[in-house]
Amino acid sequence: MDPMRQRPRRNRRTPVLRRFLSETSLCASRLIYPLFIHGGSKDEPIASMPGCSRLSPQGLLREVEGALGDGIQSIVLFPAVEEALKTSGAEECHNPSGLIPRTLETLKARWPELNLITDVALDPYSSDGHDGLVDENGRILNDETVEVLCRQAVCQADAGADVISPSDMMDGRIGAIRDALDDAGHQDVAILAYTAKYASAFYGPFRDALDSAPRGGDKKTYQMDPANRREARREALLDESEGADMMMVKPAGPYLDVLRELRDSTDLPLAAYQVSGEYAMLKAASERGWLDERSVVLESLLGIRRAGADAILTYYARAAARWLAE
Repeated sequence: MDPMRQRPRRNRRTPVLRRFLSETSLCASRLIYPLFIHGGSKDEPIASMPGCSRLSPQGLLREVEGALGDGIQSIVLFPAVEEALKTSGAEECHNPSGLIPRTLETLKARWPELNLITDVALDPYSSDGHDGLVDENGRILNDETVEVLCRQAVCQADAGADVISPSDMMDGRIGAIRDALDDAGHQDVAILAYTAKYASAFYGPFRDALDSAPRGGDKKTYQMDPANRREARREALLDESEGADMMMVKPAGPYLDVLRELRDSTDLPLAAYQVSGEYAMLKAASERGWLDERSVVLESLLGIRRAGADAILTYYARAAARWLAE
């Protein structure tokens, strides 16, 4: 056949052709909005994440109302905990009167239709700044941590969480949390596992937002090595066998190959987290006029969808939803 008879550009000729031949779609219902909360009376802007704040209770209500108006139906909450409440045992993480349970109860009472996702990990509550308990030699204690995570998950489910999302990367925690939720009568509460969470340098602004950086050492003994892809399949097989309902890759942009790898190996829904460092880079370049913010944000989100994500956690959720509606 004459190669000039094959002209792929014909299918790109008009906007209508491009739209109905598009292989990947992006819509507001695919977006999950991460929100930082604290117990203070005023919102506190986060310097390294322009446009984001640690929200007061009233500020959170305003933000959630606006998000729902923009078509965002799912949020995930991250608490900025007072320093006085942080301990080596992270006991505040399962306090039924704590910041997260109080907030869940308020939001669920006001907006029953809102999909409430919670983070399960100890770092916001730990005086050591780690996702797990730390012994006197600086070693992260896996099994002892899992016991605390189970109490945290049940506490959140009791308060109204729809989806429990363990981000700690301890071994065996998905199965243990599933058992704990079921035993507490929460068989319908789903688990979104941080399956492939990498020990990434892209988390810096997030740790600024929560003051949750490790006080000593790093997280490389439990978060994944950025050099590894096959290991993500192993983590996915384990999480799926232990009862995960959904799985996540974090960060998103630098790990699209991992996301594609998991998409090709599981039928479970997949989420990907466009993390604080990714947001900060896009925001900074856009503020300097080096990039067109709307275009690069939507392109980055579309790329994450194309790689296999069913849902995307992004601080751009509200802005993206508005841009998509234009």
